[in-house]
Amino acid sequence: MLNITMFSKADSVKGQGVGSAYLELMRLLQTHWQDEFNIKINRYGRSAISHYHTVNPMFYLSTFMPNRGRKIGYVHFLPETLEGSLKLPKPFQAIFNRYLISFYKRMDHIVVVNPTFIPKLEAYNISRADVTYIPNFVSKREFYEMTKKKQLQLRQKYGYDQDKFMILGTGQIQDRKGVPDFIELARRNPDIQFVWAGGFSFGRITDGYQELKQVVDNPPANLSFPGIVDREKLVDYYNMADLFLLPSYNELFPMSVLEAFSCGTPVLLRDLDLYRAIIDGYYQAASDVDDMQKQIDHLRDNPAGMQFLHDKAVLASKDYSEERLARIWHDFYLQQAKEG
Repeated sequence: MLNITMFSKADSVKGQGVGSAYLELMRLLQTHWQDEFNIKINRYGRSAISHYHTVNPMFYLSTFMPNRGRKIGYVHFLPETLEGSLKLPKPFQAIFNRYLISFYKRMDHIVVVNPTFIPKLEAYNISRADVTYIPNFVSKREFYEMTKKKQLQLRQKYGYDQDKFMILGTGQIQDRKGVPDFIELARRNPDIQFVWAGGFSFGRITDGYQELKQVVDNPPANLSFPGIVDREKLVDYYNMADLFLLPSYNELFPMSVLEAFSCGTPVLLRDLDLYRAIIDGYYQAASDVDDMQKQIDHLRDNPAGMQFLHDKAVLASKDYSEERLARIWHDFYLQQAKEG
């Protein structure tokens, strides 16, 4: 049996994708490979593989300890992708950026959730040969499409109009997520119900906190902020929505998009290069807030277009299925153990 130690604090802050990805991987390994992998969490004993999911200082120090085995780093962000997420004084930001890259360089091998990160890591003098791309995934047991009848019942349960076109966004409320554009679209479309499920996971240091907090506290009548929604209830929101909109300016491999796909919810995203690298053809793209408005106008009166995006979402969820990723992770760990 292969001994694997997971080092993670990803689930200590609610409402962030890193935590969702970590929990999904843990559940996958325990479901599919419990007879082959002996998994421990945040333990400092001997291990064949140490898989670092977050970059906490104590974890960094542990990389200098003996018996860590093969050190695997999970790269969910780089210094440039943190811009627009947290607002830190420049000296602290510079120190953290150097620390982050130093952490990654302590690893024997890196896993990225988006292949566009590979050349960026090379720019930090991390060899391409030491990097593997493994995408995120979600479980169909947790995120699944419900019947139309159940979807309408959920709208009644949560207090949303059953007849209104509903647009959902999820994730942390911050500038990087494009929440100001989401708010702008809500103001432009008073006859559409907009819902953003998420909150200020990092409080006042969230970039754009003051301006966004004012809107969250006093939103337009057609804009709802239910706060950070427990993961087991998020499936309800994806099913209630007619369209999922994520207007982020910068993402890695957003769990929220995979969750929407898994629920069969049509997806509209800002047109970003990194999406083309991983999910091209499965969603509708828009260049800016005006283009998003144009796409919304087109889709809400176009049942055939909505059905097309629904079908694409279903296809995407098969490509990023739990079964396929279970085998990929299994083979990856065994290969890394051989090289350790």
